[in-house]
Amino acid sequence: MGKTAFSKALFALMLVLLLALAACSDESASEEADDNGSDEGTEDAEGTEDDEEEEEEEEVDPGDVVYSIDDFNHTKTNEGEAIDGGTLNFGLVSDTVFEGTLNWNFYQGAPDAEVIEWFDESLLTIDENYNYTNDGAATFEADEDANTITFTIRDDVNWHDGEPVTAEDWAFSYEVIGDPEYTGIRYGADFTVIEGMEEYNSGDADEISGIEIIDDKSMEITYKQLNPSLLAGGAWPYAMPKHVFEDIPVAEMEEAPEVRENPIGMGPFKVDTITPGESVTYTKNEDYWRGEPNLDGVTLQVVNPNVVVQSLETGEVDMVDSFPTDQYPENAEMSNIEYLGGVDNAYTYIGFKLGEWDDDAGEVVMDDSKKMADVDLRRAMWHAVDNDAVGEQFYNGLRWNATTLIAPSHPDYHDDSIEAPTYDPDTANQILDEAGYEDVTDDGFRETPDGDELVINFASMSGGDTAEPIAQYYIQSWEDIGINVQLLDGRLIEFNAFYDMVEEDDPEIDIYQGAWSVGSDVNPSGLYGPNAMFNYSRYTSEENEALLEEGVSEDSFDIEHRQSVYSEWQELMVEDVPVFPTVYRAELVPVNNRVHNFSIETGTDVYRSDIAVTEEETPAAE
Repeated sequence: MGKTAFSKALFALMLVLLLALAACSDESASEEADDNGSDEGTEDAEGTEDDEEEEEEEEVDPGDVVYSIDDFNHTKTNEGEAIDGGTLNFGLVSDTVFEGTLNWNFYQGAPDAEVIEWFDESLLTIDENYNYTNDGAATFEADEDANTITFTIRDDVNWHDGEPVTAEDWAFSYEVIGDPEYTGIRYGADFTVIEGMEEYNSGDADEISGIEIIDDKSMEITYKQLNPSLLAGGAWPYAMPKHVFEDIPVAEMEEAPEVRENPIGMGPFKVDTITPGESVTYTKNEDYWRGEPNLDGVTLQVVNPNVVVQSLETGEVDMVDSFPTDQYPENAEMSNIEYLGGVDNAYTYIGFKLGEWDDDAGEVVMDDSKKMADVDLRRAMWHAVDNDAVGEQFYNGLRWNATTLIAPSHPDYHDDSIEAPTYDPDTANQILDEAGYEDVTDDGFRETPDGDELVINFASMSGGDTAEPIAQYYIQSWEDIGINVQLLDGRLIEFNAFYDMVEEDDPEIDIYQGAWSVGSDVNPSGLYGPNAMFNYSRYTSEENEALLEEGVSEDSFDIEHRQSVYSEWQELMVEDVPVFPTVYRAELVPVNNRVHNFSIETGTDVYRSDIAVTEEETPAAE
C-alpha cells in the first residue's frame, strides 16, 4: 500500500468492503489496461528466445490506479480554432431540482448559485488567496485609520435592461439584507460590523449611518473596526437593481417574479427562459462591461449524478459544475473530455463532543466531564487511522491525508510544515498506556483510567457507496488499539437528521464524522470561535480566542503577521485536537474538447465571457 501498512486483519476487512463497491468487469478492465504487457517473445534463463509463449498483457483494474491532483490542469487546453458564436451546454450535477431563488441576497443552496453565476456577478474580483482585487467591475480603497472602504463602480457597468449599475444599487443591497423584514440568511457579523447597521436592523434607525453615497458610482462604508476579513470576502460585493426592487416589500422579495421568474443581473449572459428547477437558457449580453461574450448563449440543465457520465459521453453536455470523484477511474480516458482538477475548498474531519451550546448566551461551553475530554485519548485516536490509505483505497488518491484545519485551497495560509499526528498504532498504544487506559477486564477493550467501561458512540452520515466502509474502517482502526467505538444506533444517519443531532448536541453522540466547505475568507472563527454555532465540537480556550481575535486585528492587515497568527492557530488545534482533519479533497471538472478558454483556477483572468467553442455540436466520445 506504499508508505503505509495495515495489519492483516484490517487489510482483509478493507478488501471485503471494497468488493462490495463493485469492481469493473473483465472487458472494461481490459479496455483500461496499461502497456505493461508485451507481444514479443521472452528470453529464457539460457538467453534463448521462447517463440512459443507470449507474455499476456497484464490487466489493470481502474479502481486500483492511484491519481494525484498535481497531475491535472486548472485551465482547459485549447484544441482547434474557435468559431464565432455557438451555444454551450452546461450540466448542473444534482439529484434534486434547483430551488430557483435567483438573487445573491436571497439564495441559499449551491445549485442556485451555479445558475446565478452565469447572469450576475460580484463587483469585486479575487486573487488566488481570495483577497479582493481592483480588477473587477468596481475598485476599492481601504483607510485603516478611518475604518472605511470606498468603493467605485466603473462607468461602463450596466444592468441587463440598460440601466447603469450605481452606488445606490450597491447600498440598496445592504439595506435589503439589513432590513428587519429580510427573509434570507446573509445578515451576520460581516454586516453588523458596519456603523449603524444594528440600529437599522432593529428598527431604531431609518437608514444605515455607516453607508454614504458619494456620487452615482461611489460609496463609502464606515466600519466599527476595519479588519482584513472584510477585504477577503467579508465586504458584500453584490449590487441589487434598486429600480427593479424598490417598490417590492422586503418581506416579499424572495418570492417575487423578479427573483424567481425574470431575474436580471450585470453578467455576461441574460436569462432567456426558465423551466423551474430543471433548466435555464441564456443569451449573450452584448453590452457586458468586459466586452461582448464569445458565445451566443448557454443552456443549463440539471443532470443526475447517476447519468453524468452518459451525459458527457453522448455530448448532451459540454461540461458539468462538478464530477463525482468515485466515477473518475472508470472514465478517466473518455475520448471527448479533458478533466480539469484542483484542490477543493473543503475537508472531512472527526469531531469530538467536548461541551454544549448555550443558546441564551450564544456561546460554546466546555464540559470536563465529557467522555472525550482527555486530549491523550483524542490524540491516540488520530494516530490510529491511516488517512493516506483511506484516500488511496476509497478515492484513488483524489482525497489525501489532511494535516491542519486550514486547507491547501488557501496556499498562503495552509502551513504544511506543521507535524500533525500520522498513522502510528504503536504511538497510539503508548499514549493510551501512559494515560492509564488499560484492558482490566481482558475483553480486548481498554477501560478508562478510573477503571470504568469505555464505549464511544460514533455518528456518521449516510451517503454514497463509500460511506459505510469508511465508517467501519475507522471503527476497526480504533478497535486495533483497544478502543471500543460503536456506530450510534448501529447505523449511518441520514444527512439532515445527522446535522440536526450534531447541532443540538445529542447526548448520545461522543464523536462524529463531518465535512466543511470553507469560505473565501481564511478566518476560521465561523467554525471554531466561541460564539460560532457551527463550532460543533463545542471547544474553546483562551489561546484559541486570542489567536482568532488577532487574526482579524489591525496588525493582521500585514499578511506576514496574519500568516504567522494562523500558523500558530493551526498548531494549537493540532495540540488540543478538538477535531482532527482526515482528508482534503480534489475537485474534478470534465470539459468537452470543443470548449476553449475555461478555467477553474481561483483568481484566474479567464472569464465566462471568454468561453468559446470550436464547432456547433458537442462531439460524443468515440
